Amino acid sequence: MKALTPLLSALAMFTLAAIVPATASAPTSTEPAAMHATGHFDVKVAPQTPDNPQARASGLGRLSLDKQFHGDLDAVSQGEMLAAGDGTTSGAYVALEKVSGKLHGRSGSFVLVHRALMVDGTPQEWTVAVVPGSGTGELAGLAGAMTITIAAGKHSYDLGYTLPGR
Repeated sequence: MKALTPLLSALAMFTLAAIVPATASAPTSTEPAAMHATGHFDVKVAPQTPDNPQARASGLGRLSLDKQFHGDLDAVSQGEMLAAGDGTTSGAYVALEKVSGKLHGRSGSFVLVHRALMVDGTPQEWTVAVVPGSGTGELAGLAGAMTITIAAGKHSYDLGYTLPGR
């Protein structure tokens, strides 16, 4: 678990961007318009104990995520992260988190999937995307990707998304 703290600290030292797919043409009447939700979030990350022999044998770190989103996304999320590497020169993490609340006033939930690599001390290939088909309630059909920026210890987001009927 001690190796995970440097990985999280190293990730927090850089401004990172998720890959947001570009649209080559303007939306038609059947394509929903691209939207953006921006704001900041608070996050608590807590190491978890491996709960089975296979998890212990893997040597991977497991962490829980607890977030509060503010701004255009007014929501909470809980999730799980798996991490590997020393966190200062190399490493990686994957995570899933379920977000529940309101996005531009529309209520529901959705799931985000994260992936990031640390290569030679520099974060690369950090992506955060909405899991297809995970939207519920007024967020059913949600699609998109999130950019996360960490500057001076503060976390902010930009969620580029489409939503049917919007």
